[in-house]
Amino acid sequence: MKREVYITDHNCVTPLGFDVSSNWDALLQGKSGVAKHKIIENLDVFYASAIDDKKLEEEFNRNFDRQDFTRLEKMFLLSLKPLIQKHTISEDTAFILSTTKGNISLLKNQTTLPEGVYLSRLAQKIADFFGFTTKPIVVSNACVSGVMAIAVAKNMIQAGRYKDAFVVAGDELSEFVISGFNSFQAIGSEPCQPYDKNRNGINIGEAAAAAYITSHPSENEKFRFKILGDSAVNDANHISGPSRTGDGLYASIKNAMTEAHVSPEQINFISAHGTATLYNDEMEAIAFNRMELQYVPLNSLKAFYGHSLGASGLLESIISMESALHNMLLPSKNFKEMGVSQPLNIITENQTAEINYILKTASGFGGCNAAIVLEKC
Repeated sequence: MKREVYITDHNCVTPLGFDVSSNWDALLQGKSGVAKHKIIENLDVFYASAIDDKKLEEEFNRNFDRQDFTRLEKMFLLSLKPLIQKHTISEDTAFILSTTKGNISLLKNQTTLPEGVYLSRLAQKIADFFGFTTKPIVVSNACVSGVMAIAVAKNMIQAGRYKDAFVVAGDELSEFVISGFNSFQAIGSEPCQPYDKNRNGINIGEAAAAAYITSHPSENEKFRFKILGDSAVNDANHISGPSRTGDGLYASIKNAMTEAHVSPEQINFISAHGTATLYNDEMEAIAFNRMELQYVPLNSLKAFYGHSLGASGLLESIISMESALHNMLLPSKNFKEMGVSQPLNIITENQTAEINYILKTASGFGGCNAAIVLEKC
């Protein structure tokens, strides 16, 4: 019998706040981090979700003395610190870092590769600062990285490799990322509208998020979510485009729900990927319908946070768990008119609901798809 694995603590650093409670309050009020920004000199301003540099520095300086960290590293440290203070690091504790691009900004105007660009060095630097003794694990699989990091922690603990794990996920806005998505003509000209008829692209965002995962939760833990099932499947369709029939996402959801022993009727809420691109949203709608999940309340948080790449899966899982704790479903912001061919039960306003089983999904470049099922305990 597999040992049970739980998420028992979490934190996040986003444009809406530097802890979970401030983020939750902002979301309840319908606030969004998406606004106009100018990141690249020769490009017009565009909509994105960015953390205020001054506020980030002030918060970091209140918590840390050292300054030899990049902006992204400071986001990682701030998101992890509250968890490190409450949970003991042992020789059986894993450290897992999720990111798509890491310190890619260090490459600007460089002729040689700086050490900090390597993801392994980035992870080791954060691990060393907090005193982890195990070798860091890096999860970098496009935009499913955050969800996969949760799954890696669960599976490593169930395999007996570790007793617990700290998972941190993060990415920041950069010229590299913006230029890449702009070359795909995937960046929206307005605040994004997942699943809406008038959607025209994504808003890039930035965030860091962290979670503590263990097979030995203390009896007085008020926050406890069991990771019931997980799966990651690649549809091998295209370097950037998803399978038109949702094959990879469908298989990921089916596998995760099978492991979780949960039926479609038991799922109370879906935290979907919902990037507001034409093909992603349509593919998701097809996959959810193939799994007979079209009547389950669903949202995308991308219009609140933008698409924070490697952080998105973990951040959105954290907000989903907060929804379950507060028995409150958050809307899929900016959605007005159905823009996909298959029916979905998209949440349009704050509404109370009993949430016991959560399905979190993610999809990304290269055909990757991932899903996890969480149970509120």
